[in-house]
Amino acid sequence: MTIYQRIRELAQSKNMTVKDVEKHFGYSNGSLRRLKDTANSKRLVELANFFNVSVDYLLGRTEKKHYYDLTKKDEKDVGVQVERILNDMTGDVSFYGEPMTKEDKEKLRASLEVAVRVSMIEAKKKFTPKKYRGGNHDNTKDN
Repeated sequence: MTIYQRIRELAQSKNMTVKDVEKHFGYSNGSLRRLKDTANSKRLVELANFFNVSVDYLLGRTEKKHYYDLTKKDEKDVGVQVERILNDMTGDVSFYGEPMTKEDKEKLRASLEVAVRVSMIEAKKKFTPKKYRGGNHDNTKDN
């Protein structure tokens, strides 16, 4: 996938056209189409920051859109942490005096997985050095 194709896809995810993105930055009409597989670093950083993705993603060097996406190891660690939390719960957990059903336990597990995953992502955002972020991302913005 070319840089232009990625930019077009990212623009669509923001309900924008490539032309809208060009206007946003004050680029000339058609300038993003001409990027093909080459672009100056300043423009790439601007675009990566705008779409909250890594420059490596724009360049096609990775399929990870964000520097803080969880790795396979991170995902394994999520499972380990959830098991640790569940094992630390002593006795029978109950709701309003009723023991948890199997379905309730699975819902609790799923909720814990989401909570641990979100915590890991937030930690990566907070503690990843800027030099590895692909630009000065504003981590408070959503895609």
